Amino acid sequence: MSSISRVTEDIINRSPFLREAMTENLINISALARKIKPEIEKVTGKDIKEGAIVMAIKRMTPGVYHKLDVRINNVIGGIGDFLVRSDLVDFTYENSDSLREAQSDLIQTIRQDKDSFFTVCRGITETTYILNSKFTEEAKQIFRNERLKAHTKDLSSITVKLPETNTETYGVYYYIMKHLAWEGINIEQVVSTANEFTAIVASQDIDEAFKILMQLKRST
Repeated sequence: MSSISRVTEDIINRSPFLREAMTENLINISALARKIKPEIEKVTGKDIKEGAIVMAIKRMTPGVYHKLDVRINNVIGGIGDFLVRSDLVDFTYENSDSLREAQSDLIQTIRQDKDSFFTVCRGITETTYILNSKFTEEAKQIFRNERLKAHTKDLSSITVKLPETNTETYGVYYYIMKHLAWEGINIEQVVSTANEFTAIVASQDIDEAFKILMQLKRST
C-alpha cells in the first residue's frame, strides 16, 4: 500500500504550476490538504487526518524548480533582442507525396520578398506553414489539391534570441511558456532553432505577450 507521503507527492507533481507555486510559498497548505484528501484516502484505502497530509506536504523537498532557478535566470537574463512580426496566417495540410512539390512552389513565390516571414513545421502526419497574410491567395492556389486540416488568420509572432547555454539548461521553454499561460496568452504555434524561440499568438495578444517577456528579461 502506498504511503501518505508518496501519494501526496504524486498528486502534487501532476501539476508543475502547483509544485512551483509551493516552492515560492504561494499555496495555502491547509486548503491544499483538504482538496487532495479524498483522493489520498481513495488510493491508500483508509481514512487520513488532514494534519497528516499537511505534514506530508511540508516534508516535500523543494524539487527541481528551486534548483533550476539560478540557471534559468542566467539564461533569461542573457536574452537578446525581441523581433515581432504581425499580419501572419497559418495553413496545416495532411502530408502527401505531392506536398513537397507544392511547398517548393510556395517557397519560390515567397522568396521574391526579402522581408517576408515564412516557416515550415513538418510533423509525422501533417505540415504547417506560417507566412505573411499577403500570400494567402497564392498559398491556397498552390495547395489547392492538398487536404487542408487547419487554417488560422490574424496571427503575430514574437521571436526571442536565447544565449547558447539555453540548450544545456532544461526548463527554459517551460519557464517562458508558463508565464504566458499564467496571463491567459494562448500560444497557437511554437517554432524553435538552437538559439531562437518563436511563439505564434493571436494578434490581439501580441502586445501583452511582448510586455510579459520584457518583464521576464528585466526581472532577472
